[in-house]
Amino acid sequence: MEEAELECPDSASEKRYCPESLDSSDGDEEGILACEDLELNPFDGLPYSSRYYKLLKEREDLPIWKEKYSFMENLLQNQIVIVSGDAKCGKSSQVPQWCAEYCLSIHYQHGGVVCTQVHKPTAVQLALRVADEMDVNIGHEVGYVIPFENCCTSETILRYCTDDMLQREMMSSPFLGTYGVIILDDVHERSIATDVLLGLLKDVLLARPELKLIINSSPHLVSKLSSYYGNVPLVEVRKQHPVEVVHLSSTQKESFESILRLIFEIHQSGEKGDIVVFLACEQDIEKAYEIVCQEGSNLNPDLGELVVIPLYPKEKCALFKPNDETEKRCQVYQRRVLLTASSGESLIWSNTVKFVIDVGVERRKVYNPRIRADSLVTQPISRSQADMRKQLLGSSSSGKLFCLYSEEFASKDMRPLKPAEMQEANLTSMVLFLKRIDIAGLGHCDFMNRPAPESLMQALEDLDYLAALDNDGNLSEFGIIMSEFPLDPQLSKSILASCEFDCVEEMLTIAAMVTAPNCFSNVPHGAEEAALTGWKTFLHPEGDHFTLINIYKAYQDIALNSTSEHCVEKWCHDYFLNCCALRMADVIRAELLEIVKRIELPCAEPAFGSKENALNIKKALLSGYFMQTARDVDGSGNYLMLTHKQVAQLHPLSGYSVTKKLPEWVLFHKFSIAENNYIRITSEISPELFMQLAPPYYFSNLPPSESKDILHQVMDHLSPLSTMKKDQKMCEKCPETTEPRCTVQ
Repeated sequence: MEEAELECPDSASEKRYCPESLDSSDGDEEGILACEDLELNPFDGLPYSSRYYKLLKEREDLPIWKEKYSFMENLLQNQIVIVSGDAKCGKSSQVPQWCAEYCLSIHYQHGGVVCTQVHKPTAVQLALRVADEMDVNIGHEVGYVIPFENCCTSETILRYCTDDMLQREMMSSPFLGTYGVIILDDVHERSIATDVLLGLLKDVLLARPELKLIINSSPHLVSKLSSYYGNVPLVEVRKQHPVEVVHLSSTQKESFESILRLIFEIHQSGEKGDIVVFLACEQDIEKAYEIVCQEGSNLNPDLGELVVIPLYPKEKCALFKPNDETEKRCQVYQRRVLLTASSGESLIWSNTVKFVIDVGVERRKVYNPRIRADSLVTQPISRSQADMRKQLLGSSSSGKLFCLYSEEFASKDMRPLKPAEMQEANLTSMVLFLKRIDIAGLGHCDFMNRPAPESLMQALEDLDYLAALDNDGNLSEFGIIMSEFPLDPQLSKSILASCEFDCVEEMLTIAAMVTAPNCFSNVPHGAEEAALTGWKTFLHPEGDHFTLINIYKAYQDIALNSTSEHCVEKWCHDYFLNCCALRMADVIRAELLEIVKRIELPCAEPAFGSKENALNIKKALLSGYFMQTARDVDGSGNYLMLTHKQVAQLHPLSGYSVTKKLPEWVLFHKFSIAENNYIRITSEISPELFMQLAPPYYFSNLPPSESKDILHQVMDHLSPLSTMKKDQKMCEKCPETTEPRCTVQ
């Protein structure tokens, strides 16, 4: 399910009627009495439908159902309850419903229920499923809130939301007073937002004794959670089904070939059941998808065709849950192959999985605060992740797990638990949030795993460079406004700067396009030339940020002038663009514009196309991304970062790579250290522009280099008059920026 296509259904179209009353003739009192005797749904006052009872039988077969009485007893008598269960035991769908029953029993006097999820598609799918099981309307009694999409009303009893959205809600409501029960689901995923909520809710629970907190986790994290929260009751759910485990030791290169061989061997064996394959990264998913689709078409048609479904846990999120249509297709095609990567376990809801192939390694992003860049590191998965993948076969009596690693590798090289994201990620956004809710001493925050001091210092330093902090280390006015945007702080700062440089409309488009998934489609083998020809249509000489504006404007024109959605999709297909990503960019931009209007930021008329406007856009970008600049040191495309000695190349999809016109100085949006050190989404800047907009204390902290010497010469050539004007302007707008600042507050 593509998140950009999700719409909140019209609740009016889903009203239920008493089927018995339709069968009775006019004046038939028996039919009327039969309808009156039907059990009423306490959540909406309507009679239960026949589907409710059908789904109730399915719910009663879930492993967690046996623990309902135990859970309700613990919920009534305790403020915190930990629920420990294997994957697919039913805790994510049933526990929230039981909590809703509890809130109903006390007439919602303390509020409703909120249940967090790490992944957006999971939150949406759970809300749809639970609304169906509760026999109520999605968007009314049950709803969901994910970034840039809200399908709830003020009367929603049970809402599913991503953990970052509940975190953002604390900015306006620190004690979360609209909720009587808060459920943190999939805590074992160890996302930053969930870990922050675990820490902050300790204080909230003290301030609100009536509030209940439920923590859903896999069994592997229970002991750590128990010591973190103290002696709290535990509800354990275990599924016990035999799973045959086969270890096939192979090298990393051989493992990919082994995966493909296993897929075809299983299919040719004639054994029934779907196959789930856990690969190391997104690139492997794409590679495997292309090969399996190509080779699968050459297999014996009597075996049935393989349906290959890629599931991307991160940006290209899609969740697999078989519906009536896919079940009909399955009867024809016979077998599905689900390709996913790390964290993809929660995206698979099928009960027809009989085979799991696990490569045993993953490619993780590990942030290095010294160089302000992510490194893509291939490393073994944890033993807890390996167990969760095994649990996908739990409902099958004849499941088989193929591990492409030895038992010795599992015991010696795999860590017991998945590492916390907080210990491996850029913490600038997290620190901005904590500053916003008046957390004074970050060192005293009670995190389950404390972040590295170096990462915290780097985050504070970056916020200081962005003028988000005042001289006392508290949020400045700039910082408060920046925190209003659900964006990276650098991008928020660029939007604020665009108000000064009269290019808000253009900057909002750029922000939406870089926040949405990649707008360029994956190109099938043999279509590279056609795709490049299509993309060249949108190239802008000023840089990739401007190319993104061209693509968005072209998409908008087509969407406004087309008679049907099919025409828009065809246009995207013809130009090898991702239609869902562009729809998402449209939604994101609308929300960002709403925020701009709500906080009453000045917004000039769009003037895209003029030289002055192009310069203003670059000024706005540099105001936020001056820490992400590089210089071509030899004229051949080897770009050296200003902040460290890493060398990178332009991404092949960059307009500069396509036209072979390499600028000397560039600003870039993203950089990761990997086999190919690419800088992505780049636009040309001048050293003069950099010196005008980068904070002096940032420039003085740059390490010695030839690039810094060139910038020194530029600074010396800038006229004293223009420097005086710049300083005077800065003084008028933000007095504290002219004073010396502490590198770390």
